[in-house]
Amino acid sequence: MSRTSGTTPDSRTALRVCPLCEATCGLTLTIEGTRVTGARGDRDDVFSKGFICPKGASFGAADGDPDRLRTPLVRKDGELREATWEEAFDAVAAGLRPVVERHGPHAVGVVLGNPNVHTMAGALYPPVLLGALRTHSVFTASTVDQMPKHVSSGLLYGDANAIPVPDLDHTDHLLLIGANPLESNGSLCTAPDFPGRLRALRARGGTLTVIDPRRTRTAKLADRHVAIRPGTDATLLAAMAYVLFEEKLVDLGALAPHVQGVDELPEALRDFTPEAASAACDVDAGTIRELARELAAAPTAAVYGRIGSCTVPHGTLASWLVDVLNILTGNLDRPGGALFPMAATDRTPRPAGPGHGFALGRWHSRVSGHPEAKGELPLAALAEEIDTVTAEGSPVRAVIVVAANPVLSAPDGLRLDKALESLDFMVSVDPYLNETSRHAHVVLPPPPPSQSAHHDFAFNTLAVRNQVRYNRPAVPLEEGRMAETEILARLVLAATGMHGADPSAVDTMVIDSTLGKAVGDTASPVHGRDPRELAAALNGETGPERRLDMMLRLGPYGDGFGARPDGLTLDKLLAHPHGIDLGPLVSRLPQRLKTRSGRIELLPEPIAGDLPRLRDALRERPAALVLVGRRHLRSNNSWMHNVPALTGGSNRCTLHIHPDDAARLGLADGAAVRVKGAGGEVIAPAELTDTVRRGVVSLPHGWGHDRPGTRMSHAALDPGVNVNQLLDGSLLDPLSGTAVLNGVPVELAAACP
Repeated sequence: MSRTSGTTPDSRTALRVCPLCEATCGLTLTIEGTRVTGARGDRDDVFSKGFICPKGASFGAADGDPDRLRTPLVRKDGELREATWEEAFDAVAAGLRPVVERHGPHAVGVVLGNPNVHTMAGALYPPVLLGALRTHSVFTASTVDQMPKHVSSGLLYGDANAIPVPDLDHTDHLLLIGANPLESNGSLCTAPDFPGRLRALRARGGTLTVIDPRRTRTAKLADRHVAIRPGTDATLLAAMAYVLFEEKLVDLGALAPHVQGVDELPEALRDFTPEAASAACDVDAGTIRELARELAAAPTAAVYGRIGSCTVPHGTLASWLVDVLNILTGNLDRPGGALFPMAATDRTPRPAGPGHGFALGRWHSRVSGHPEAKGELPLAALAEEIDTVTAEGSPVRAVIVVAANPVLSAPDGLRLDKALESLDFMVSVDPYLNETSRHAHVVLPPPPPSQSAHHDFAFNTLAVRNQVRYNRPAVPLEEGRMAETEILARLVLAATGMHGADPSAVDTMVIDSTLGKAVGDTASPVHGRDPRELAAALNGETGPERRLDMMLRLGPYGDGFGARPDGLTLDKLLAHPHGIDLGPLVSRLPQRLKTRSGRIELLPEPIAGDLPRLRDALRERPAALVLVGRRHLRSNNSWMHNVPALTGGSNRCTLHIHPDDAARLGLADGAAVRVKGAGGEVIAPAELTDTVRRGVVSLPHGWGHDRPGTRMSHAALDPGVNVNQLLDGSLLDPLSGTAVLNGVPVELAAACP
């Protein structure tokens, strides 16, 4: 930390990677006393090089929000009241253990929200909790977001976390489908200054194509914008693959020895001609052929799909077809195409060869029989798993919620609201009393991000350049607060019958287990060594730091506990406060493949089994009016609406509707509109705009801050409406369990005055 010009004599600066979206930009914070008073881009950051967005610039306001809880809350006589940490964890142990002992571990549901991947604690401790609790009732934000990509990657490559990302800085042709990175800053593709990287692509003569039913900010930047009918992404991509085979444009290049199933694919896609797809997608057949030809002709190219192509009826097929197109054009695993990042905390690369593969449906949900995917059940099924009694085991009687607000993020929040109220016990780890945590019997508030250490475990596995950064807390932990890492460690102990043990025991257990496995692994750099000696060599001021040091030293760039003297350690990382650049993405096949065959399995059985459903969709009659979501640069789901600097202006909860549709329905700009879906109805003001295509309306996600018992004063001033209340939770992508949030039929009418 150092003084800088423009700060007061009592101020100082500290470096911090922004935790407010997936771009992970480096920040320079200005701190006065213990308060963050400013934030600017860190020009020396090895990854973001000074880029900052409005969220990062508002870090201090988000960090110092006066509505953040500062002490635990425990429900007494029906009311949440302030309590000591000891009282809170006593209540957690007393509430959870009887449920486990009486009804078994599956009667405890665990709900993990998106913010978990933005903190060290959220990355390190929930896996320990799930492993120790052994519940099948696991629900996360993945099944209202990216689970289709995990499933398709698992089926193609044998590893659900093997997600290739577009090589933005080197590609000649980028096709985006269902993605709006100028608003989202990127997702499943960690790239600071995504807008600048897209402009650089065009400046070097590359081509940007955007497929989206809305003319988004990203679409306005593109060379070509294709306004597809919502929900038909997989059909369009299948037709493009059909063209590649029909016109003999398939060229796997160096991938050929590593792919199986190419010969079977043409027959599987034979019905998806551009002419057949055209009617379903409302995209001219000639345009579909041009998209395929341009992709094949580009020197290098990458197809990238995101939430708009995931949260639809055929989300897993769309995610699979994104990679199929990259494979058929030889663009997977080559510079300028789509590559697999290698994070500093990844395991040491293992020799190429067959792996255990990936399986779906190892268990099923109790009520509707939804198959698990990646160890999770659909978030849309949480309410029924609580409120429905069946002969198949106990309902969920207790819930642990960590950094999640499913009342707003899952379909049919009203049903979930009532279901949570009926629980025997609920504990929520959350800085706010929000629409979900207000139901808890115990609320455990983590400190603001300035008071926490930071390393991006998940996002570095998705980064467009290999690099590593770590920040210790910028501000000392405030008196009376507890570090988030300790909160989650104590939660693990309370939930698993070890309440009262030293929380450091959790880190010690993980270290001992990890090193014990590593020394027995012939591919590990510490094979055959004494795990106690290795544990004693770890550095770090805290248990989480020692775990990070262990992961770095065992990782692909690590020192192997002295085996590679120039390798990475925590001490070396601390000596580089702006991060360490680890180089561009490189080819990693076949080593990255963990399928049973040891090859890319291009047409796995679950995919082949779901293709008839997509064929049937070719003949479906489209609804007259469908709903899609939208993102705003100054928000991230439901997180940011309590920060005044990030609300207002164009970041409003309005219903975007095309002027022609508004005229047909007799709706005026600014007028209240009743929007009705299968799950209920909401009333929102109309905003007429030709940025949405005819037959499409758009409401943003994450709003609806109007429930009693919350403590989010600014968000309550302009609460908006909960778009997910229009959904009843019955529409899911069957392979991934992901809720259908886009392309949903709705009806509109003027609201009565």
